[in-house]
Amino acid sequence: MPVDFVGPINDPSDVGRLLSMCPAHSETPLRQVPELARRLGVTEVWVKDERSRMGLGSFKALGAAHAIAREAAGSVQGDDWNTALAGRTYVTASAGNHGLSVAAGARLFGATAVIYLSETVPQNFAARLAEKGAQVVRAGENYEESMEAAEKAAATQGWTLLSDSSWDGYSEMPLRVMEGYLQMAEEAAQQIDDVPTHIMLQAGVGGLAGAMAAHARRVWGDAPEIIVVEPEAAPALIESVKAGHAVTTEGPVSNMGRLDCKTPSLIALKGLTQDADLFVTITEDEGARGAAELAEFDLATSPSGGAGLSALLAGLELGPEARVLAYLSEGPADD
Repeated sequence: MPVDFVGPINDPSDVGRLLSMCPAHSETPLRQVPELARRLGVTEVWVKDERSRMGLGSFKALGAAHAIAREAAGSVQGDDWNTALAGRTYVTASAGNHGLSVAAGARLFGATAVIYLSETVPQNFAARLAEKGAQVVRAGENYEESMEAAEKAAATQGWTLLSDSSWDGYSEMPLRVMEGYLQMAEEAAQQIDDVPTHIMLQAGVGGLAGAMAAHARRVWGDAPEIIVVEPEAAPALIESVKAGHAVTTEGPVSNMGRLDCKTPSLIALKGLTQDADLFVTITEDEGARGAAELAEFDLATSPSGGAGLSALLAGLELGPEARVLAYLSEGPADD
């Protein structure tokens, strides 16, 4: 990882100002779950519930749509937000909710969205993208190959590549995607009634984890222990931290599909290298069992969306005095 590579933004002020103009925006709940706390043997569990975020069903609604909204704010003439980005095309690859955010944001401001999907992405998700007005293109056998196709299309067609990951030479748009995620961290900090001792953060490329960790350090300093959870099949962050630079890992396809990312985002990696205290992995069975058990606490989610809590349900012990903040990042998989 380049030592001078940009790190995450930790100030949510600009995000809040933009969202204050959005009629679809409302804060999501922070749920206290005493029954889950007893199950885990800790004092308190707070769950930031992103399942209803802006009607898109996940925290990703805050990301790409925010990056697009920032560009619209710089282009709008008068009050004509609906055509602020007319003629622009945003292209990305997606294995999940990022594509929905790109599609929704583009349509809101008059732009076009083109979403590349690998062959492993379910057709139901492709249909949801089409309903949002996106053009869907199938390319590649996995996410990495579909992203290569999206990157090539951006270069040849003059489109704007809007990835939620970052790499050497590409950082501005994913930085703004991560900045959008700060809204849920700021809401949680305002809603919570005590300083958490532990924060559980699931990670794929690391965007959510990197943004939440940066904000937590801004608000609470060194007080919380920040724990990053990855699939055992895709330990890109933990292996990169061990190596001291970004590495691409290998492994089978994970049932935690939104987290099944073999290469980390450099922005997230830089932030988490300094902000996270512990990196752990969970198995496929632990992710699936965790999601099933969370449904019993009225926290129905996917193996990806509940992975942070699944690490605790799988046996990671924090002690009886622990006050845990976790993020339920999406609803149940509909594929």
